[in-house]
Amino acid sequence: MGPPGKSQSEPRLIDLHPPRADMRADVLEGLSRPQKQLSPKYFYDERGSRLFEDITRLPEYYLTRTETGIMQAHLPEMAEWIGPHAAVIEFGSGTGEKIRRLLQHLESPVASVTVEISRNHLLASADRLAAQHPELDVIAVCADFTQPFELPSIPRATRNLVFFPGSTIGNFAPGAALGLLKVMRQVAGDKGSLLIGADLVKDKAILEAAYNDSQGVTAAFNLNLLRRINKELGADFKIDAFRHCAEYNEDERRIEMYLVSQSVQSVNIDGTSFAFSEGDRILTEYSHKYELEPFAEMSASAGFKVQQVWTDPQRLFSVQYLQAV
Repeated sequence: MGPPGKSQSEPRLIDLHPPRADMRADVLEGLSRPQKQLSPKYFYDERGSRLFEDITRLPEYYLTRTETGIMQAHLPEMAEWIGPHAAVIEFGSGTGEKIRRLLQHLESPVASVTVEISRNHLLASADRLAAQHPELDVIAVCADFTQPFELPSIPRATRNLVFFPGSTIGNFAPGAALGLLKVMRQVAGDKGSLLIGADLVKDKAILEAAYNDSQGVTAAFNLNLLRRINKELGADFKIDAFRHCAEYNEDERRIEMYLVSQSVQSVNIDGTSFAFSEGDRILTEYSHKYELEPFAEMSASAGFKVQQVWTDPQRLFSVQYLQAV
């Protein structure tokens, strides 16, 4: 933390003006596919964000608490790998709790850079960090981090650390995940590194329970996507005519989350009608699970070498430190 009495510095905003998501176009295009699909980026309206926070506290949902436990147990060792005077660049702002814990353990970090496509979410996160770490250069970069972008100059930093916790890498199909790692490699630079969370392949029963919780919170979260489309696009989805389904695809090593039509029905969105038969499914999310060796091979293709892997005793989850090569 900064010296007592030091005043908060204002975060720097660098707005790269990423294209705004067109929810209407995305929904119409997704529902027109042979396999109907809705983007998981639309889960997180106000209600969806609250429901997801509830999910992270469920007994079946091991991911958040397991990653938190790994970080708490090994943060001093992670800080040694990262070294002094780092600029920490977080892809996606989240709640900010994980980056705050990391910064508290680093030796003389010089900057915290948050990259986020939502300008309002980004600024709120940057303001919180600046208030808690007045000694840091806090930079908010409004950009789509899945696409290459220019990082602002941070002259005091001896290296860049890209920080991507939470197993979000699993939401990307393999080609897109590799593309994202290549963007991270560009941002890290030749002396940089990456600290990333990745969920691991495990027993199917554990995986399916995590996404089909007994309290029905994940089902409410998934179905809330239809509520949002009704509210914001004037659609007429009958929420109780769909049910939540999450299943593990062993061949692809991923959880697939669906909304399943319970009857023959049609849905109208802005003058366009979509027909559903009983059992038709809308794909809403993938969550890929990794084995360590294939993840290392994918990382190598992006220009990183895995230096250290930390897991929990049950090997449910991993936090990995990768060095640019």
